[in-house]
Amino acid sequence: MKVPTQTEGVADVSSQKDPAAMLLRSFRLPTMAGLYEETMQRAEKEGWSHRQVLRHLCESESVDRGQRRTARLLAGSGLPESKTLSSLDEARLPVKVRQQLPALIEGGFVDRAVNVLAFGLPGRGKSHFLAALGRELILRHSKRVLFRPAFKIVGQLLEAKRDLRLEKELKKLDRYEVLILDDIGYLQQSREEMEVLFTLLAERYERRSVLLSSNLVFSQWDQIFKDPMTTMAAVDRLVHHSIILEFNGPSQRIQRAAGKTGREESGPEPEAAKSEP
Repeated sequence: MKVPTQTEGVADVSSQKDPAAMLLRSFRLPTMAGLYEETMQRAEKEGWSHRQVLRHLCESESVDRGQRRTARLLAGSGLPESKTLSSLDEARLPVKVRQQLPALIEGGFVDRAVNVLAFGLPGRGKSHFLAALGRELILRHSKRVLFRPAFKIVGQLLEAKRDLRLEKELKKLDRYEVLILDDIGYLQQSREEMEVLFTLLAERYERRSVLLSSNLVFSQWDQIFKDPMTTMAAVDRLVHHSIILEFNGPSQRIQRAAGKTGREESGPEPEAAKSEP
């Protein structure tokens, strides 16, 4: 989604021809260039000082750059648009998870390369929670976030390994400060696939944050990594610096579906009932 900028519809022919505006464009300051003529007219009318003019132009450029950066980060994140903080039903979250949400949104764990591990049966809101958190890290802190189903990341790395470009692909993923691996518990991979996933986790250990959701507790991760030693090593790297969230309770999907079905079965309220005082 394109974020509108302050320069749209502002630049005119006079500003494009003005030497100062042309210089600003050459310095890659498009917002300052687009607002230059309007700002100078306003400054002359209101008696601004040179400092006020410069500050106004610089602040406008800074705001516009922030908007463009946020738009780029969101576009490249792969985050599902429907899974946002505003659409997250916090009342259905387990109490301990709900209590940790404000601190997680502050983003300090990313700077410390701490992992966030969300466990629970299907339908408990793990993916929505992590996606909403990832979006807030972009909106509030301009963090580079990538959201991908775990099987897609594994397939991507496996293809890169076969093409002898695994190191290059890992460096590409390393640009993201936060990597969200969704539904890692559904992986049932071969030894070769297991190795590339372990390599990814090892590469990010103590350097970059991993957020993952899983319907399998750690004691069941031998279903993913097959080899007990590799399972132990993977779990050790993830847990060493981590925040563990347990999504227990009833399935949110079933609750929502049951509520919707109940409303449909009850039908609309009778007119007579509506008219009663």
